[in-house]
Amino acid sequence: MCAHEKERDVPRLIVIRGVDEGKQFELPGGTGGVTIGRHSANAVALHDTQVSRRHLEVRAGPAGYELLDLGSGNGTLLNGQPVQVAPLRSGDTISLGQTLLMFTVSRNEAAAGANDLTERVRLQARPDQDLASAIVRTVAADAGSQILSRPAAATDWLRTRLAGLAALYETAEAVSHILDVDQLLTTVMELVFKSVDADHGCFMLRDEAGRLVPKAVRYREGTNRQEELGVSRTVVDYVLKERQGILVSDVHTDDRFRAAESLHRHNIREAICVPMKGRRETVGVLFLDTQSTLKQAVSRGLESGKFTEDHLHLASAIAHQAAIAVEESRYHEALVNAERLAAVGQTIAALSHHIKNIMQGVRFGADMVRGALKDDDRDLLGKGWKLVERNQARIDDLMLDMLSYSKERAPAIEPTDLNKLCEDVVEMVRGRAQDRGIALEWHPGTGVGAVPCDPDGIHRAVLNLVTNALDALEDRPNPKLAVQALLEPDGAWAKVIVLDNGPGIAADKLEAIFKPFVSTKGSRGTGLGLPVSRKVVREHGGDILVQSVIDKGSKFTVRLPMKSPFADAQAPSGTHPVLPPTE
Repeated sequence: MCAHEKERDVPRLIVIRGVDEGKQFELPGGTGGVTIGRHSANAVALHDTQVSRRHLEVRAGPAGYELLDLGSGNGTLLNGQPVQVAPLRSGDTISLGQTLLMFTVSRNEAAAGANDLTERVRLQARPDQDLASAIVRTVAADAGSQILSRPAAATDWLRTRLAGLAALYETAEAVSHILDVDQLLTTVMELVFKSVDADHGCFMLRDEAGRLVPKAVRYREGTNRQEELGVSRTVVDYVLKERQGILVSDVHTDDRFRAAESLHRHNIREAICVPMKGRRETVGVLFLDTQSTLKQAVSRGLESGKFTEDHLHLASAIAHQAAIAVEESRYHEALVNAERLAAVGQTIAALSHHIKNIMQGVRFGADMVRGALKDDDRDLLGKGWKLVERNQARIDDLMLDMLSYSKERAPAIEPTDLNKLCEDVVEMVRGRAQDRGIALEWHPGTGVGAVPCDPDGIHRAVLNLVTNALDALEDRPNPKLAVQALLEPDGAWAKVIVLDNGPGIAADKLEAIFKPFVSTKGSRGTGLGLPVSRKVVREHGGDILVQSVIDKGSKFTVRLPMKSPFADAQAPSGTHPVLPPTE
């Protein structure tokens, strides 16, 4: 085997839960380690604010891979147990912050070898002949699931191998919805070659058009890798049509096989082909063969082949498990795509609605300006132009909110006087509050003169909350709005409280107000103010909490950690984004 055809371990980390769900990170080979954390300098950079800047490291050494926690604030769990240093095995789960990773190691052939092998598979044309007379053994399509559920009925040889395969079966089922099909089938084919003395093997998988496509092609070490692998269409079609696996043997010495040209031309003495029958459909076949000359067959004894009925049953069991994994992988991919399309559709519909409302204001203002110019009415001109400017500002706000919501970013942390920041917000809205007859109160706090935060981001978040409160108080009797900055008693958190005596929010609507394009302001809001504000605060390692009682008012609280998570500290767990209504 050439050097470039050697196999190598390919470690991967797959995000199966969290902000980065669905992402895969291939770890570099060789000795050494890669760091995982929130900072962009890490080889695996996560956007989870509860993950430390440098949270943990995965190292590769002579004995395999191991995990090392780097003194993270929230710690690291391996398979649900807290660890500092621990060996890693394929299929292990790693919990850090709100993120769950799966560590997998698959054995892939180098590109020069593996990619060429699938190109050497040829599905041979089917001649007219009676395949039934050539079949030595058969197995039902659902035998794979039966042999797994009742291994006691198998022979000693098969029970021994099923016992060794149990862990892989469980792993394959667990990760089938996140591992790509090619990677999964390659791993399964490796298992086949450890248990079955085959010379060649491959999966023939049905694509979206129903065509059979070779996957996970494997040649046993020592065989000619430049030679084509001929897969008999006669055999494959029979297996798919009859829904049963078959073992074909002694094809050189039996006259019944002379019509099967593809079997003879490639010197195949024995072949196993079993259907990949999953829970819902048959997704393809598993094909295995041994290749020998007539002289080799005679010297070994024509009645004793490499493949036995046990091999046929084992291949059926493996093909069944692989089919389930393929089904789940395809189902998961289709579900994700459907959710993405639905989300895109909802976003477009919501944006269209908001933009249409804004453009109606622009058109109305433009009509006023046009009429004022025609009649030389300066008063009407001023009103029309103000309307145009106001809607132009709404477009600007919408664009800024969309950019802020869609882009992941690390806040520019600096010591900030929270009192001055809030005072500036209050002064910005004081005129509007006076025009509406709203009593505006400002209560500065102590110990908040150097809060680590991004002043622009927090200013925008607090301004959003105060503006929302002003809008909620419109037409309310004796409207009052209070803004307060303070430090929690333990000194770990700084808070900005925005309290109003508005109409309140129903308990079942509290979470919905933080969803994109959900607005209680009608055409006046973009539906992105609160989602953007919460996103900004969470990027700091904090959160926005809300309490509300119908007809009594609402209380929004911005909580910011006094030790910034970007200094490798973490917000304590157990913080609830929504508190129950209180009197």
